[in-house]
Amino acid sequence: QIFHRSTNTISRVTIFGAIFIIAIIAALLTVALMINRSGYVTQADIPREQPVPFSHQHHVGGIGIDCRYCHTTVEISNSANIPSTKICMNCHSQIWTTSPTLEPVRESFRKDKSIPWIRVHDLPDYAYFNHSIHVNKGVGCSTCHGRVDRMPLVWQHASLQMEWCLDCHRQPEKYVRPREEVFDMEYQPPADQIELGRRLVKEYKIQSLTHCSTCHR
Repeated sequence: QIFHRSTNTISRVTIFGAIFIIAIIAALLTVALMINRSGYVTQADIPREQPVPFSHQHHVGGIGIDCRYCHTTVEISNSANIPSTKICMNCHSQIWTTSPTLEPVRESFRKDKSIPWIRVHDLPDYAYFNHSIHVNKGVGCSTCHGRVDRMPLVWQHASLQMEWCLDCHRQPEKYVRPREEVFDMEYQPPADQIELGRRLVKEYKIQSLTHCSTCHR
């Protein structure tokens, strides 16, 4: 006998031990991926308290104010811009003029000092995003921001992780809509979305840009 009898035991322990270790590593990786995609990391679906409890549900869903009334640069700039206090006072100098809830708005207007709004959608500094390009290519507000017209307090609808961005960049035909429908919160994709999307991709000259330098500049 060339090998000692203990060699069989060592072989079994090694094989089953390796399988056990691989299973543990796979389980840990799965847990890590789940945590990385969870709201704990992405901050998705977590309503943000603001200095003034501005309700998009009331202003957009109830009154019907268009996104562009407040976010004035969304069609022409990389940023959708935070509305100035003057925009708020266009209405609230006439209505709810003594509401205690709106005192921070009135004080901001009197002192010409910005309200310290809490940012909800905050991309990393190394990720470049241009609102005007997406809007003019037929990407709807609700595609990225969700049904803002149903949000009493705004929360981040999507994960904003790279895989989420790439899903749209790789298959834009699944998400684009006619430009005139971009700001319609109640827009529903038609049954022939893929067919419509392919036509719009061609008409709007949408490219499937997935190169790193597209977003990381």
